[in-house]
Amino acid sequence: MTIRHPAQPVLARPAAPPKAIPHRIASDAEAIAVAQDFAETLRAGASKRDAERHLPWDELDAFVATGLWGISVPRAYGGAGVSAGTLARVTAIIAAADGSLSQIPQNHYYSLEVLRVGGSEAQKRFFYDRVLAGERAGNALAEIGHKDFKRRTRLYREDGGWRVDGTKYYCTGAIYAHWIPTLVSVEEDGASRTQIVFIPRTAPGVSIIDDWDGFGQRVTGSGTVRFDTVSVEPEWIVPFQSSFERPTTIGPVAQIIHAAIDLGIGEGAYRDMLAFVRERARPWIDAKVETAREDPLTLSEIGKVRVRLRAADALLRKAGERVDAAMANPTEETVAAASIAVAEAKILATKAGLLAANKLFELSGTSATMAEDNYDRHWRNVRTHTLHDPVRWKYQAVGQYHLNGRHPPRHGAI
Repeated sequence: MTIRHPAQPVLARPAAPPKAIPHRIASDAEAIAVAQDFAETLRAGASKRDAERHLPWDELDAFVATGLWGISVPRAYGGAGVSAGTLARVTAIIAAADGSLSQIPQNHYYSLEVLRVGGSEAQKRFFYDRVLAGERAGNALAEIGHKDFKRRTRLYREDGGWRVDGTKYYCTGAIYAHWIPTLVSVEEDGASRTQIVFIPRTAPGVSIIDDWDGFGQRVTGSGTVRFDTVSVEPEWIVPFQSSFERPTTIGPVAQIIHAAIDLGIGEGAYRDMLAFVRERARPWIDAKVETAREDPLTLSEIGKVRVRLRAADALLRKAGERVDAAMANPTEETVAAASIAVAEAKILATKAGLLAANKLFELSGTSATMAEDNYDRHWRNVRTHTLHDPVRWKYQAVGQYHLNGRHPPRHGAI
């Protein structure tokens, strides 16, 4: 296969309509079982997709067909309405098989939470139905080139209708999406506010550039999206800023998925490390043992990785419980507790994922660095993904909360 280097960006083609109605998952237990089965089908091709930067169109169609992209749709609207902990566990299971594939639906789930919190009844019914029919949401949230965090992408009225103009970057999932939830700035009563607009991928004026060239998460399709006087319907505009002016779980839900991705990538690296040490690694000469699996220092380090991953998993499960409690009863206290629990899980998932990816090489030896195995994808993926938001700020948020009783700020990065 010819490798297309990211230095040669191209206009991305729109996603094809869903080929079939996805399976309708009915419970948390079924969601986890389906994820485990599907992960096995992903694992074999993950290295090749990464090495060749082969965008996983077929794999995504299969992913959607499992029904996993609809599990966070509330039961009242036909979905499984799984817990936040289950959503995180499903994400980690997929990430252990393919880190990139697990990140692609992150903003899909995020947008469904934005919809649950701030959308009208009509908007919920429409977009949840589209998701259960197999349509995917991506994202166009981030902007670059400015030191502040003001949104330059505008929603404005022209000729009696609504229009969107602007450019977004790091748009994970947008290439594969049928809808692109887009963060916009709109002038209302003399003040600027932010909203989310669910924009159809095929709307005139929408163009996506496949220009993501990060060394990790290579097939997430996290490129550039441009909007050139795109006409949008008022029914596609979902309140956003107002959802952060009161306690809601949009931020914790977004962040628990990110933590799960980091944990899952670490679990994938750990799995490959165990296999390599068992089957191919040699013991250090001073160990005076026959196999690497008997090397006492290797055993000690493997134990450390295992404990760190299990600790991160335990914090992730606890965070899921806190997020579920906040979703059921969103108050200042419950949402703050959820945000802090997720921050704690994110800190440890970051550390555990990076540790596992590093120890894969340290304990396996030089032969583990061969390009044929492509084990470096684990480190590249977890290092790239853990840069989404700095854990150094999560430490201080945790400290402020527990020492001074100060609640963390409400936004998508806590």
